[in-house]
Amino acid sequence: MTERKVIWNGRVQSDMVDYNGHMNDASYSLVFSESLDALMETTGLDASGRERHAYTIFTLEAHIRYLQEAHEQQALRTTVTILDQDAKRMHLWFEMENEDGDTIATSEQMVMGMSTTTGRPGPFPEEVEQSLSPLPKLDREHWPTHANVQMGIRRK
Repeated sequence: MTERKVIWNGRVQSDMVDYNGHMNDASYSLVFSESLDALMETTGLDASGRERHAYTIFTLEAHIRYLQEAHEQQALRTTVTILDQDAKRMHLWFEMENEDGDTIATSEQMVMGMSTTTGRPGPFPEEVEQSLSPLPKLDREHWPTHANVQMGIRRK
């Protein structure tokens, strides 16, 4: 998979490290949550945009894969790709990378646009929709191998 947009940069803070000496699972979730917030900001849904449009994005489902450990003060970045989209939903693929460019975790998320006036799902405002168009998108045949994969114990 080559089409990705860097959306978040940061470091593993000391309060993110657990008793095993590496970033804890909740902190991976936090980084991916902050990555969605960063995506919202780049699409015009920062605090003023959410107020102006009376619109926000809710996460409906998320699946995280933990592939490598991250350690205190390690530099991290996340990238995002749109796997699918309709008028009010996006199926997103985030990758967390270390300073060597290795993917250390992935987060697949289904998110939905919500009217903050009605509390109901609603289509993306036109300005937001337009800001989504330059983001990388993949046809289903080019999705990452682990996208849309059911979790379970494999039995022989």
